[in-house]
Amino acid sequence: MRTDSTTRGVAVVTGGTAGVGRATVRELAHRGWDVAVLARGASGLRATEADVRAIGRRSLGVSTDVADLEAVRTSARRIEAELGPIALWVNVAFVGALRTFWDTDPETFRRITDVTYFGQVHGTRVALELMRPRDRGVIVNVSSALAYRGIPLQSAYCGAKHAVKGFSESVITELRHEKSKVRLCMATLPGLNTPQFDWNDNGFEKHPRPVAPVFQPEVAARMIAFLADHPRRNAWIGVSSAYTVLGNRIAPALLDRYLARTGVKGQLVDEGPRFGSNVFEPRDEDTDRGAHGMFDDEAHARDPWSATSMAVWGALDAASSRVRSVVRRP
Repeated sequence: MRTDSTTRGVAVVTGGTAGVGRATVRELAHRGWDVAVLARGASGLRATEADVRAIGRRSLGVSTDVADLEAVRTSARRIEAELGPIALWVNVAFVGALRTFWDTDPETFRRITDVTYFGQVHGTRVALELMRPRDRGVIVNVSSALAYRGIPLQSAYCGAKHAVKGFSESVITELRHEKSKVRLCMATLPGLNTPQFDWNDNGFEKHPRPVAPVFQPEVAARMIAFLADHPRRNAWIGVSSAYTVLGNRIAPALLDRYLARTGVKGQLVDEGPRFGSNVFEPRDEDTDRGAHGMFDDEAHARDPWSATSMAVWGALDAASSRVRSVVRRP
């Protein structure tokens, strides 16, 4: 294992035991971060800690319900006591349902909102409590193309992601107003191959699936890790995120009709594993599910849009750094 002095710093990933969160934890560890994970399932936490340690970094898994602000605060204090100051905080945790709004009971709707929206609010609040006094740090709120375009069967999730976008934009302006060096970023995700589709609260006989085209979670993880070094207000991941956002700006009523016709069947497949809804209880308490879901055969491992964005932003940042170094010379 590397010594503490060689670490890039301490990162926190909420919902880091599965899907995009799990892929992000691994990506950050490979890039030299020590990684703490906030999640609920005991088996997932143990396995994620083992992943990070196998890479040669320190890790700490803390059982935490991100819908509970004081639990998040307590977990952050423990992380800083055991690993050191938190330099990067990534809010990934969410739960979801595949039901029409009128068939989604109020308790489930509220819980999805509490985890998917307030979980990010709580994570951001706690991160800022630690980072603002130091005047450094990066927060990444994981958003979605569905923060810009609601689709059928996911009213609670879409509403929460719309709220994450608006909340994040407001905090970005507040940090800029006080000239803070803390950076808040958004990562806008496409459809991804994660275990969440085995865990959705599901009102159908058929199995949930991500909206095509589907990408592997590592595609999102690479961009999230990139944002830690090259903070940006928002990063669209997957060309499908780009055309969803732009298409809704240009022709929202046309998309209403298109999604009414195709959106329901496009989120269902005939068969697949069902491990029960994780809205109220974790489903990796006894068995680790890892980063991938059941759609490996169709999921894209690469995304030209993200790769091009990172190359351009990286080059611009390097050029800007060179200019600043020249200006500072006597």
